[in-house]
Amino acid sequence: MSLLPFLKRAPNADDTPNTALVSFLKDYSIEVMPRTAEKIADFRELLPAGTRVYIAHIEGTPIGDMVATASRLAADGYRVMPHFPARIIKDKATLADWIARYQGEADVNQALLLAGGVDAPHGVFESSMQLLDTGLFGDFERLHVAGHPEGNRDIDPDGSDQNVMDALRWKQRFADSTDAQMALATQFAFEAAPLIRWADALKDAGITIPIHIGIAGPAKLQTLIKFAIACGVGPSLKVLQKRAMDVTKLLLPYEPTEVLNSLAAHKAAHPDFNITHVHFFPLGGIKTNANWAIENGGASAIPAAQS
Repeated sequence: MSLLPFLKRAPNADDTPNTALVSFLKDYSIEVMPRTAEKIADFRELLPAGTRVYIAHIEGTPIGDMVATASRLAADGYRVMPHFPARIIKDKATLADWIARYQGEADVNQALLLAGGVDAPHGVFESSMQLLDTGLFGDFERLHVAGHPEGNRDIDPDGSDQNVMDALRWKQRFADSTDAQMALATQFAFEAAPLIRWADALKDAGITIPIHIGIAGPAKLQTLIKFAIACGVGPSLKVLQKRAMDVTKLLLPYEPTEVLNSLAAHKAAHPDFNITHVHFFPLGGIKTNANWAIENGGASAIPAAQS
C-alpha cells in the first residue's frame, strides 16, 4: 500500500502546512522492538519506503528475534539499524556472530552502538568505543552512537559532562578516520531551547558529528513521565510535570508538535544547525507515532537502496 496519497495534505484555510516542520521531518527514523513489531501486520501501511528503523535490543531479547525482525523489515524495503548494546554482549566472538547473522539474513550495514542500560556488563564490553575498537564494523556504511543532551549520570555520576565529552571527542576522532557515515542518536527530550544550546555547545567544542535528535512520539502524559523517569531524562521532565499540573492538558495526549516546530524554525533560520534529523521513540505506540508523522508531512527523503 502506497503512502504517497496521504503524505501531502490538500491545504485549506484552516490547515496550512508548516513547511519548516515538513522539511525537518524528512528522512525521520523510528524505533521498534521485536515484541512490538509483532503486533504490526504490515509496516508498509504506516511507514514510507526507505524509512530508517532502529531495532532496540533490550536485555533478555534473543538474538534470533532481533535478526528475524531485521529480516522482515529489510524485506519490506526499510533501512534497518539494530542496536548493539555493549554491556549485554559477552565477547568478541558473540559480537562477530551477531554481525554475521544480521548481514547474512537481513543484509544489515547500519548499526547503533551504545553502552546499554544494564549496570553490570555481561562480558568484556562496557562502552560503544570498545565495540568500535574491535574493527568488526569495518564494512558498515553507517554507524550511530549515543548522544546525551541532558547528560548521563551513569557516565558522569557527579553531574558534570566531563566523561561524556571525552567520549564524544574519541568518537569524533573515530568519525574522522572512518569511511562510515556517523551520527549521534540522542535520548528523547521535551524542550527545544536546551537542545539547541547543547547542539551549539558541541559544535563549539569541535564535535561535528551530525545529530539525530530523539523525540518522544504522541502518548499519554502518564506514560511519558514513567518513561522519562526510567530513562533518566532530567531537566526537560519539568516540562511534563508542568503540563500535568494544568487540568486542561492533563487528560489530553502529549504530541511533540511544540518542540519540533521550535527546532524546525531554528533549522530553517540556521541551515548549518547540526541537528539534521528526527528520531522518534514511539512511546505511545508505533501506529500512533507513524500516523502523527504522516499527518505532519513526515516522509523518508532517501530511497531504500541508499543509506
